[in-house]
Amino acid sequence: MANTTSGTTIFDKDFSIDDIVEEAYERLNLQDVTGYQLVAARRSLNIMLQEWGNRGIHYWEISNTNLDLVQGQSDYNFFRASSDGTSSITTPTNGIYGMSDVLEAQLRNNYNTTTQSDSPMTKVDRSTYAGFSNKLSQGTPNQYWVERFIDKVTIHVYPTPDSTNASKNMHFYYINRIQDVGAYTNATDLPFRFVPCMVSGLTYYLSMKYAPQLTQQMKLFYEDELQRALQEDGSASSTFITPKAYYPGT
Repeated sequence: MANTTSGTTIFDKDFSIDDIVEEAYERLNLQDVTGYQLVAARRSLNIMLQEWGNRGIHYWEISNTNLDLVQGQSDYNFFRASSDGTSSITTPTNGIYGMSDVLEAQLRNNYNTTTQSDSPMTKVDRSTYAGFSNKLSQGTPNQYWVERFIDKVTIHVYPTPDSTNASKNMHFYYINRIQDVGAYTNATDLPFRFVPCMVSGLTYYLSMKYAPQLTQQMKLFYEDELQRALQEDGSASSTFITPKAYYPGT
């Protein structure tokens, strides 16, 4: 006879910020927390999620889009929020905000047709881009530099599109910033495998304020769970094993 199970897999979907904060405080043996302690926990959680931006690529935050190229235009801006400015036009979804970086890009011809084709574009660093003598020269874009500001990300395309290439798109994969925590009733912008390390991380952050005697222990738990989540979140390719032939006496 089969076991009786819930039949659902949505715990992380219903696991609200309020639940996360409560679980973290309980691990520190702190209950009936005050309003200020709730505010402090939400602030610590936001800080921790921003720190995760320095921990490598978060694959669930990768998206792709097609940038509408403009003849003679070298710079295309993507702002942190709409209140900071208007991001460049992209297809099919326009209005991209909160971009962190660009991973790779291609010059795309005949977008969304049966004859669509991509040509690779090379990502260069600031020194290489600075060495281009005429950054407004027109031709076929084949290189780009990503300049990251506080309030926006700017993609510098080189050379700028000429009349022939202005009808093409720059297709690129980019990383979004992890969304802010927001209201206590919200869920988090994280996949299920990061729920354990998120709770452990918040416990560690709160221990520095309210239970310093547990800080080192909580840090070990946190780093261990975060490392497991990052490894599981990696992008794996197919693995092929070829047996090695062994001939006795040779």
